[in-house]
Amino acid sequence: MSMVIRTADLPAAERFDFWRSSVSDTFVPLRAETTRPELFEGRIRGRELGALKVTEVTSTPSVVRRTGALIARSDPGHYKIGVQLNGYCLLTQDGREAALVPGDFTIYDTTRPYTLAFDDSYRQLVLMVPRRLLHLPEDAIARVTATRISGRQGVGALLSAFLVQLADQLDELDDHGGVRLGDNIADLLVTLLAEHMDMSAPTPESRRRALLLRVRAYIERHLDDPDLSPDDIAAAHFVSSRHLYNLFREEGTTVSSWIKERRLEHCRRDLRDPLQLNRPVSAIAARWGFVDAAHFSRLFKAAYGASPREYRVTVSGD
Repeated sequence: MSMVIRTADLPAAERFDFWRSSVSDTFVPLRAETTRPELFEGRIRGRELGALKVTEVTSTPSVVRRTGALIARSDPGHYKIGVQLNGYCLLTQDGREAALVPGDFTIYDTTRPYTLAFDDSYRQLVLMVPRRLLHLPEDAIARVTATRISGRQGVGALLSAFLVQLADQLDELDDHGGVRLGDNIADLLVTLLAEHMDMSAPTPESRRRALLLRVRAYIERHLDDPDLSPDDIAAAHFVSSRHLYNLFREEGTTVSSWIKERRLEHCRRDLRDPLQLNRPVSAIAARWGFVDAAHFSRLFKAAYGASPREYRVTVSGD
């Protein structure tokens, strides 16, 4: 379901007051300010893609603040990803500043104060992401809030191009594909953030965490390979298999267990996807590296309390 809010339909004297309430209703409670309210113009359009909320914001110059008092009033505990499409933005949070030009990203946390300043007209895509979707440690994310992530190299370039196209086609998206698309975007964000954390890791402990995040991102990209093994993963990251095992043991798990859990989670997502209702369970299992359908069914039931077919019937409502 799409949503559009625009100030152009209102008398000039009422536009900014309407805007101020609209941004708080759309995101989280915020304090919006502008030096020329009588000249203000703005538009918000967005939609939900599963648990992910995607919103394009366009307006004339303004400042938006998230204060401690507003956080105390209401806080959904989400992360927000800002993708600059046009114009310039300065985000401040946790004592850092991120200056964004078109194509750049930044991440910020709704549980802590922040300020977004737009000195000129701008267009920005905002992703509201539940914390559980990112599969990343909160302390690691806290170290990279309000840092600029370039949209011109690496994974950032791929994701930037994809999200720019998404913003242009926001009104044309099919609701039935929203869950799958939202999950795919979340997975790309995890990969992007893991890459960024790796580059900003200054201490042995943070380097260890960054390596773990990089390994997890690598596993995500290769879950469809049934032959994916700890030895292959270790070699791809130029570490010994023993070092890799120790890395996961310190997290209270094993490499093989992590691979299994992530494969099962992707299968669970596909089984609840309305667009894949006619796809055989065995095909979904094979897509994520499970070559033995009976073995997959046993693992799935142990993890989720129902067989894959029972789970699909429950979530589809048939």
